[in-house]
Amino acid sequence: MKVTRRFLTTLLGAAPLAAAVQAKAQSPSDWPTRPVRFLVPWPAGGLNDVIARSFNDKVSKSLGQTVITDFKAGAAGRIGVTEIAKAKPDGYTIGMGNLGPLTIFPSLYKQMPYSVKEDLTPITMFAASPLVLVVAGNSPIKTAQELIDAAKAKPGVMNFASVGQGSPAHLTFELLKKRTGIDVVHVPFKGTNESLPALFAGDVQTTFDTLPSLLPHIQAGRLRALAVTTLARVPQLPDVPSLKELSLADSEVVSWYALIAPAGTPAPIVNRLYKEYTAAAQTAEVQKLLSDQGLIYLPNTTAQFQARIAEETARWAQLIKENKLELDQ
Repeated sequence: MKVTRRFLTTLLGAAPLAAAVQAKAQSPSDWPTRPVRFLVPWPAGGLNDVIARSFNDKVSKSLGQTVITDFKAGAAGRIGVTEIAKAKPDGYTIGMGNLGPLTIFPSLYKQMPYSVKEDLTPITMFAASPLVLVVAGNSPIKTAQELIDAAKAKPGVMNFASVGQGSPAHLTFELLKKRTGIDVVHVPFKGTNESLPALFAGDVQTTFDTLPSLLPHIQAGRLRALAVTTLARVPQLPDVPSLKELSLADSEVVSWYALIAPAGTPAPIVNRLYKEYTAAAQTAEVQKLLSDQGLIYLPNTTAQFQARIAEETARWAQLIKENKLELDQ
């Protein structure tokens, strides 16, 4: 084909128009025009699954496109969060994060496959779980102060369980130790399915764990709740004081469930996602689900949530450094 000057002029003139049409087709204001993938960095089944699907069902209806709940487990959430961080920032891959991968792991592990600051956009915390300080139901210890007094009476004798080195339960107990000066020995387990039987058997004397994990056992009398880690008491345990109320903490620790997206996701999409997941959290159906599961909703803006991440990251980094808890992998 002979390439004439007129042909080249027409071709070059059409290029900006084609680019403009393509830009319009991909405009964030049109989002979403196809299903959205919501990646959960933990296995299917269990609480993460229940929470994700309940929110995504609501958001699918409001967006007019299906939000597909997908799962990518491994490395305590790091594998799935890495996939979110490396995804195209177009609003079609989003997912769930929590305080481990977003605030603890950056200081706990010497090598991380993503940077929370540079690779992710935290959008909102849409559900949270208080941690609860518990002893066995048949323990002579009735209050948090009695637990502290017992630990001070016999330094290095009392044990506390956690679901792993550097877990929220472990670090929260380290905060309590720092605040009170007690000397109690950390006994890490692989999960609640191991730590709770050890507590029932008397092999360990106390632990912090999430309210959803502990609530059935508290209600059945197998465990006694001494304190919660939220700033105020929680509806599910109205007679149990908070650590702040007992002057044993200045700030709260909760295991939260959050909406995250790749860094660079356009602001209109981030704002829409914030709006829809916040609206879903406030519906009667989701509020009931959260309450039934031992969860709460803590209102937060995107800016407040991002500030919370920065604050918690600094707190955990200092604690991990002081206790020399850094892990190779």
